[in-house]
Amino acid sequence: MKDYLQDIVKHTHALGFIELVKVTGTATETKVDAVSEDRSAIVQAQFHNPVPDFVGTFGMPNLGKLNTILNIPEYSEDAKLTVSKTDAGPAGVHFENAAGDFKNDYRFMSSEIVNDKLKAVKFRGVKWGVEIEPSVASIQRLKHMASANSEETTFIAKTEDNKLKFYFGDHSTHAGDFVFAHDVEGTLSKGWNWPVAAVISILSLSGDKMIRFSDEGAAQITVDSGLGIYNYILPAQQK
Repeated sequence: MKDYLQDIVKHTHALGFIELVKVTGTATETKVDAVSEDRSAIVQAQFHNPVPDFVGTFGMPNLGKLNTILNIPEYSEDAKLTVSKTDAGPAGVHFENAAGDFKNDYRFMSSEIVNDKLKAVKFRGVKWGVEIEPSVASIQRLKHMASANSEETTFIAKTEDNKLKFYFGDHSTHAGDFVFAHDVEGTLSKGWNWPVAAVISILSLSGDKMIRFSDEGAAQITVDSGLGIYNYILPAQQK
C-alpha cells in the first residue's frame, strides 16, 4: 500500500498545485480525482490493479503532511501500514515502524466533505488535433525556452509544416519559439495559451507520456507511472 500512497503524492502534491485528492475504490477498480485550487488543472487517474485497502470513497487532504510521513526514515524498511476503517469506509492510515516504537496516524476525509470540496468538473471530451509522445530532448528544450522567457506564464502551441511549435512572449518585445516535435499528424491553428509551469511539472514526471492538444481549448498529458494511468486535463488560459 505504501507504493500506492507514494504514487498518488508524487503525481499530485509534488506538482505544486494539488493538495487534496478523492479516491473512489471498488473490488474491481481504484480511481483518483483531483482539481487544482484555481481550476487550471484536472487530474483523472486509475490504477492498473484495484487496491483492496482503498475500497470506498474518501478524500486525502493535506498531502504535504502525508508526503512528510511517507519519507520519514523510520518507515523506510519493514514498516507496518494499516488502513483504519469505519462503517462509512476507509478512515485513515496508521504508520508504525518495525520496532513498534514510532507511530503516526494520517486521517482521510469523509466522502461527504471531499465531494463538497471537489465539486465535479466535467470534461465533455474534445477532438484532439495533435497527439505525440514527447521526447526527453523536447522536454529539455521546453525547459530551456521557459528559462529564457521566465517572465512568461503561458505559451502557445501551433502546427506549421508538420511541426509542433511552441511560442513564448510577444515578438514586439522579447520572444522565442522552437520546434517541439517533427513529423506531426494533425493541425493546431487557434493559438490557445497553456500554463508553462504546470506543463513542465507534469512532463518532468517519470514514466511513459502522451501529450494532446485541441483547437477546442483543451490539452491533456497522460503519464503511466507503472502503477496507474494519470490524465492531466488543462483548459486553455487567458493571456
